[in-house]
Amino acid sequence: MQIPVLTYHSINIIENNYAENDHLALASDLRSIAELGFRVLPLEKVVEWHQGFLPDEDVAGAVAITLDDGSWFDYFDLDHPTCGRQRSMFNILRDFNLESGASHPAHATTFVISSPQARSSLDKSCLIGKDWWGDQWWRDANSSEIMDVQCHSWDHVHPELDYVAQANQEKGDFTKVNSFSDSESQFTKAAEYIEGITGQRPTLFAYPYGQVSDYVLDEFLPKNQLRHQFQAAFTTEPKAVSKADNVWALPRFVFGHDWRSPEGLKRILLGHQNGPSA
Repeated sequence: MQIPVLTYHSINIIENNYAENDHLALASDLRSIAELGFRVLPLEKVVEWHQGFLPDEDVAGAVAITLDDGSWFDYFDLDHPTCGRQRSMFNILRDFNLESGASHPAHATTFVISSPQARSSLDKSCLIGKDWWGDQWWRDANSSEIMDVQCHSWDHVHPELDYVAQANQEKGDFTKVNSFSDSESQFTKAAEYIEGITGQRPTLFAYPYGQVSDYVLDEFLPKNQLRHQFQAAFTTEPKAVSKADNVWALPRFVFGHDWRSPEGLKRILLGHQNGPSA
């Protein structure tokens, strides 16, 4: 039994075609997932199954969807400066659920960057400076039945930031988060901020760039769970989740890297042991 977790980045909008627009890809992929006989379950259900709290039959034919970085493109329809009006990931999910009439709505987990200062700076350097990286929508998304808000670190140790929560200011590489103080900021402080906005403590973490240090993997996460309160963490190793995987290093496929066409998605979905005919 294996469950694919599919990852999208809503800020990836280059052209209005499948391969270069994560919004168009998600809308197409939801239809493909249904046509192939799969169903989209919340990511937390995958973790519950991985930890033995759900039987295999409850997740048969399952896929999970995640979003990284948490810009406004996740939740709001916005006018892209070169590609025009873009339907948000949230509304794409809602449209699909209304059209399909499924008894269990398709769901996505959005992994957000916590630091408001980091997001404000990245809004100017990585978007177009219109305050499209705010957290005003997190509570509404988290209380919906089709999206939940989880953690993508304090500041992504992003190279565009002047200062990051890493002792030696080593940016662009999350494996450099390799001490207790750095980890407290990137995990515990980040989770506390999200809880303050949504009213709910995040339990799932996605590593920036898919990277994790040995210290975080072997020491901080498993030995400080009462502090950070996470239950699982995700990399970007391109394979489906199995029960043999480390709960602190669960894999995910990333659109644009691991598939760039509907045919590529089909190969991923049918290339494991959790297909609807299994």
